[in-house]
Amino acid sequence: MADKRTMFTIRENESVGSVKVSEEVIAIISGLAAMEVKGVASMGDGLTKDIIARLGMKNLRSGVSVELTAEDTAVISVVLNIGYGFSIVEVSTQVQERIKTAVESMTGLEVSAVNVRVADVDVAKGKE
Repeated sequence: MADKRTMFTIRENESVGSVKVSEEVIAIISGLAAMEVKGVASMGDGLTKDIIARLGMKNLRSGVSVELTAEDTAVISVVLNIGYGFSIVEVSTQVQERIKTAVESMTGLEVSAVNVRVADVDVAKGKE
């Protein structure tokens, strides 16, 4: 049975071999990084930190898409729900920086863009 997941080559060396990661791995790294930012109430589909803890890390890929450009860089798009009272611009900027840093440091893959779409404002997860 062939693996139908999209794979990204992050290192290739003829004498040793290659290292590939799936799109799913990059999406999970991105989801974890986004959820670490204060003001992010949940991922776009309503996955909160509590639900993720119960369901497992694989659910972090929901609300995240990864695509490889012609220049072999990744474009990551995330859908978030922001807590009421938080600055959408500040939270989104922090999410972009956190995702870019996390993916690049863990995989070595260059991230050319992190697109954030704010789907909702969560009043229950607002500033206190």
